Amino acid sequence: MSMCMVVTEAVPPRLRGRLAVWLLEIRAGVYVGDVSKRIREMIWFQVSELAEDGNAVMAWATNTESGFDFITYGENARMPVDFQGLRLVKYTPRADDNQGED
Repeated sequence: MSMCMVVTEAVPPRLRGRLAVWLLEIRAGVYVGDVSKRIREMIWFQVSELAEDGNAVMAWATNTESGFDFITYGENARMPVDFQGLRLVKYTPRADDNQGED
């Protein structure tokens, strides 16, 4: 078993309820727990099936150089990239992120 965290944005209430069965919601849309690989994969299947137009990220402790791994679902300004075997996050501002600035 390993520590697992899921962060969701704009997902349907039924997914939030489903996540709360397996993980503790410590802030709105932020879930944590200590789960097996099998349960983690089942949770991610639920996220990918029920998130609709929302987005989510799941991170979990694992035996890698960084000590964790993660997976994402949906569109977000932060997307994973592989850099020489290391998982990093690329930030691409959305067009509406700069509105109102001169």
